[in-house]
Amino acid sequence: MTKRTGHLCILVFLLITSSAVRVYSQREAFPNSTRQAASNQGQPDRVAVWLTDPGRPVLFVQQPSISFANADKSTRNPTIHIDASQAYQIIDGFGYTLTGGSAMLVGRMNAAPRAALLHELFSTEGKGIGVSYLRLSIGASDLDERVFSYDDLPAGETDPKLTKFSLSPDNKYLIPVLKQILTINPAIKILGSPWSPPAWMKSNGNTKGGSLKLECYDVYARYFVNYIQAMQAAGIRVDAVTIQNEPLHPGNNPSLLMLPAEQALFIKQNLGPAFKKAGIKTKIILYDHNADRPDYPITVLNDPDARQYIDGSAFHLYAGPISALSEVHNAYPDKNLYFTEQWIGAPGNWTGDLVWHVRELIIGATRNWSRIVLQWNLAADPEQKPHTPGGCDQCLGAITINGNSVKRNPGYYTIAVASKFVRPGSVRIASDLPKSLPNVAFKTPEGRIVLIVLNDSSITHRFNIEKNGQRAVAVLPGGAVGTYLFD
Repeated sequence: MTKRTGHLCILVFLLITSSAVRVYSQREAFPNSTRQAASNQGQPDRVAVWLTDPGRPVLFVQQPSISFANADKSTRNPTIHIDASQAYQIIDGFGYTLTGGSAMLVGRMNAAPRAALLHELFSTEGKGIGVSYLRLSIGASDLDERVFSYDDLPAGETDPKLTKFSLSPDNKYLIPVLKQILTINPAIKILGSPWSPPAWMKSNGNTKGGSLKLECYDVYARYFVNYIQAMQAAGIRVDAVTIQNEPLHPGNNPSLLMLPAEQALFIKQNLGPAFKKAGIKTKIILYDHNADRPDYPITVLNDPDARQYIDGSAFHLYAGPISALSEVHNAYPDKNLYFTEQWIGAPGNWTGDLVWHVRELIIGATRNWSRIVLQWNLAADPEQKPHTPGGCDQCLGAITINGNSVKRNPGYYTIAVASKFVRPGSVRIASDLPKSLPNVAFKTPEGRIVLIVLNDSSITHRFNIEKNGQRAVAVLPGGAVGTYLFD
């Protein structure tokens, strides 16, 4: 991966065709996107174009618009037909995991650069990319500086009444950073995921591996309740929780093994009833692991007593095909799907990482019914720290933070190509899939169409965008992503 540093010189590349002149600008800072996107209002024949082409590099920069009116309808270009009459799932948002380590790096920045970074990430104004969904770890993840839970005790002690429960480990960085984010985007949705229960609840008495003791199912359900209520008291609403991060991967630190039958039992006998008793509306999402095991969520959903409490299933893609999400959707179409994690390994590869993640996640996950797409994780330092002993030491953050300096990595732009314009409440709509041009289309709450297209080849492609019998011609270099906005 080539890391971007500073403001780059201006590079203008003119591609002259019979239908368009494309101007590419090598910039790190975005133009005033809100003003420019609005410039097409009142011009329904115009298509706003944003290009992300790491080969030049042009990184999510607005280009000259293209027009339906000037399209050559006799062209043999491949065509992406947009059909807004065919609607699929509602989109909740796009974003990252705000790990404890990410919050620490952001929280240690000076006030002015921290505020500027958070506005860039969570606002849609100016150069903001409008992140609208965050995942948090309940307790530590492996990208925290140390392992902790909210009820840690000396070996041999237990706390069945949770009298020592406290969010204090998160009070230094995570909660203050979240509160600052909420001042920018009060509507942002938050998902909480535990990597491990407190060690005293586990069969091996350790933060790594082991299983949840059967006699601790009830107290662990109340642990979730305490977490949601304590966050609410801090002014942070948790919209959803998963039961366990990667329940079939007990080798991380922290981690827990939780088989499908155990998860079903915990939901139906403990967590679901505990939420109901406490009046908690937070969604319960199961699984939260790889797409190679769609049988896991289907097995849990096959239990009607558990299913009544379940909103949906969450997936990662370190194994298996993204199409497995549709397998779960087809089995239980009334239950939602969420894509909650995918990492990029340091040092990364700009072209390969962007192409794969846009194709498989932004396009693939949403075309397979996911309501969200989240990258792992928001931030790391130049050495991919912090992480726990045995935690991921090669996880490249969407941004790299070095003191007050910020570098934007492939994960940043993977999310940006969608998050800025596909706002919460947008609906996925139908679009064709020409060869080498994977894409996905959405209709926003304001009635605009957002089309995200990847040129999954090494050569430049000209293609048509067609809606309501009209066509516009677009040009997209090999390995590039185009985000197109029109009425």
